[in-house]
Amino acid sequence: MTDPMYALVRRFLFSLDAERAHRLTLGLLARSPALVTPFYASAPDPALARDVAGLRIASPVGLAAGLDKDGEAVTFWPRIGFGFVEVGTVTAHPQPGNPPPRLFRIPEEAALINRMGFNNDGSAALAERLRALREAGAWPAVPVGANIGKSKVTPLEEATDDYVTSTKRLAGLVDYFTINVSSPNTPGLRTLQDRDALTRLIPAVLEHARAPVFLKLAPDLAEEAVAELVDLAIGLGISGIIATNTTIRRDVLARDPGEAGGLSGRPLWPIARSRIVTALDAASGRVPIIGVGGIERSEQVSELLRAGCAAVQLYTALIYQGPGLPGRLNRSLARQGT
Repeated sequence: MTDPMYALVRRFLFSLDAERAHRLTLGLLARSPALVTPFYASAPDPALARDVAGLRIASPVGLAAGLDKDGEAVTFWPRIGFGFVEVGTVTAHPQPGNPPPRLFRIPEEAALINRMGFNNDGSAALAERLRALREAGAWPAVPVGANIGKSKVTPLEEATDDYVTSTKRLAGLVDYFTINVSSPNTPGLRTLQDRDALTRLIPAVLEHARAPVFLKLAPDLAEEAVAELVDLAIGLGISGIIATNTTIRRDVLARDPGEAGGLSGRPLWPIARSRIVTALDAASGRVPIIGVGGIERSEQVSELLRAGCAAVQLYTALIYQGPGLPGRLNRSLARQGT
């Protein structure tokens, strides 16, 4: 459901190139959040608060990584009801990402395709921004995590050092970390979901994180592979699993627009749901699972929470439904007593 006010705004934004609209919106939220907050301010019912991997989240509805890569609008997201916030993906080296155009809407399916390629200002710049927030006493009352990935210029054999560099820079500033080895838009990145690679990577990040560490997995893994990697990660000391990232599959679309990149939004839901259930079964309650992928309705959130997810994250649905979405989901969950 889209509220009438956002429907008008969306009509304008969707008349622009998708990435330009994204930058315009994020810039507004970073510089002038007061223009938006009065219309969509929403505090979750205190009954929705819960502990996830030692973090006290205000509600089980969180912001997924990718929307606010450089943490520009960190203080805004909790104001509209998000119970926790994940910034990034951020890399050790600043990088421009892939050449544009690289972000595409599929409105008839409430979906996006992106091949952004981890465009970001680098983990040093993010650390500086977050440190300034903390020193100014402006840190949000909800957990803020950093999603970290490999720099494109870093060879795969040096990937662990790259992740550790970002971890060291952000340790003590963010409330949790997410290891991203599942984006389809950095060459070779998904090979880091290999058992040997994760056996090196996870302990190295854990050593320096000083905070809970999650692992984010791809929906394109076979169910057996998801189960094996969840078990491996738990054995290595991971704090939780985030399932899933975007998909490279196109058979879930009514019409393939022919653009490479990761598909998110409504068509991802059946694939993501399947892998989330697999991760839940494999974890068997040993660590929390955060469900992501095509979530846009309160019924989906409730389904995943009843299945055993500790929380969920949103991104694409927010683009299509607007800033009132987290508040609506929270109110529905509160009514259901979820």
